[in-house]
Amino acid sequence: MTTADTAPAGRSVLDKIWDQHVIAELDDNTSLLHIDRVLLHERSGAVALRSMRDSERELYDSSLVFGTMDHVVDTRPGRSDLTPIPSGEMFIRGFRDEAIARGVRLFDVGDADQGISHVTFPDLGVALPGATMVCADSHTPTLGGIGGLAWGVGVTEMEHALSTQTLVVKRPTTMLAKFDGVPPKGVYAKDLILALIATIGASGGRGHGIEFGGSAIPTMSREGRMTLCNMAVECAAWTGIVAPDDALINDIQGRPFAPTGEIWERAVQDWLDLRSDPDARYERIVEMPVDSLSPQVTWGTSPQFCVGVDERVPATGELADPAAGERALEYMDLTPGRAMHDLPVDVAFLGSCTNARLSDLRLAASVLRGRKVAEGVRAICIPGSSSVRRAAEAEGLDRVFTEAGFEWREAGCGFCFFAGGEGFPHGARTISSTNRNFEGRQGPGVRTHLASPATVAASALAGHIADPREVL
Repeated sequence: MTTADTAPAGRSVLDKIWDQHVIAELDDNTSLLHIDRVLLHERSGAVALRSMRDSERELYDSSLVFGTMDHVVDTRPGRSDLTPIPSGEMFIRGFRDEAIARGVRLFDVGDADQGISHVTFPDLGVALPGATMVCADSHTPTLGGIGGLAWGVGVTEMEHALSTQTLVVKRPTTMLAKFDGVPPKGVYAKDLILALIATIGASGGRGHGIEFGGSAIPTMSREGRMTLCNMAVECAAWTGIVAPDDALINDIQGRPFAPTGEIWERAVQDWLDLRSDPDARYERIVEMPVDSLSPQVTWGTSPQFCVGVDERVPATGELADPAAGERALEYMDLTPGRAMHDLPVDVAFLGSCTNARLSDLRLAASVLRGRKVAEGVRAICIPGSSSVRRAAEAEGLDRVFTEAGFEWREAGCGFCFFAGGEGFPHGARTISSTNRNFEGRQGPGVRTHLASPATVAASALAGHIADPREVL
């Protein structure tokens, strides 16, 4: 780990996008920025639009606003507006009514393009490189994986963006996380970001916009890059971003809301110019070699409490915050020295805005194909969007999951966070492809271990936390 001592003249991708969107420079290193996309979901979008109606404010430009149903939708097959989550139906119908009245493009329950916002908006080409994008959701930085500048805001800020298409924002400091080398078999983007958080800590990115770079990034898929940016907030970063490149741009071309014709040609050149300069200035540079990295799995109640799947629970004296480690051990019912590899699991969950894209499902299916989930393990797969679900079914992946013993569900955020309704039993130990393992995150008393889709699938088969390399 090194810290930059000099201030070269070059500019990073974050600097370039920021500077293109400044309307006015204000005091204390803040700027008034133009916002290209305002993204809504039913849990916060309904509140923001209703508040605007009550105060008789109009949308600045409804064509720049998009909404989807994701947080409280029922993920069980045959779903409707009814949902097991308390007040869920109220949020869904309230958001629908407000969106229709305001002319907002909404991907509703039953819509072919409905899905988790951070999955469906980039898949549709609504989210684009070089764009500023906000949503009242902490994992909005996911969209940095396609080279956009995206961050989560509160509902009040959301209302301001809807009304003016602008926001006052303090410029973040910048960090470069350099992943160099070739990830070994069984190691994926989720393992890289968990290793970074374990290295710098849950507050190590505070106030920073993290750019992910290094030789491992150009070979990483768009979806893997979004996984990195999705979890930037788990080390308290303001956002995460990967500079757009040719591979990413080729992936975007032809998506429903992507530019076409002459506008596309101009956009491509603009996006390629967003690459960070060789002498770009960063306040901090973190070196993360990946050649010898093993699959990662969390043991505690923060993503920073993470070790290799073939390692043991550490002694709390080795941690930066021993008291937090002690609390985590108590909640997780673990003791130092316990091998991660043999911890029994009650639930294996594949889903969320972190790891429920088509490539994630393909990866998990490659582990599960021709095998069965261990007796006593409840296994669930929730695709990140309806289009991901259809694509997976077209490839026969749904049959791989169901024949292995997984539940195959409709798209949504279900089981990533507990909002009442469906849940896992108190004390259940889960292996999960989600982004947070806080106390109660997946239900009261539920103990969550975060891992990649491959590790989740391997653990489902074994009935305990397992090393995917042994199956792959």
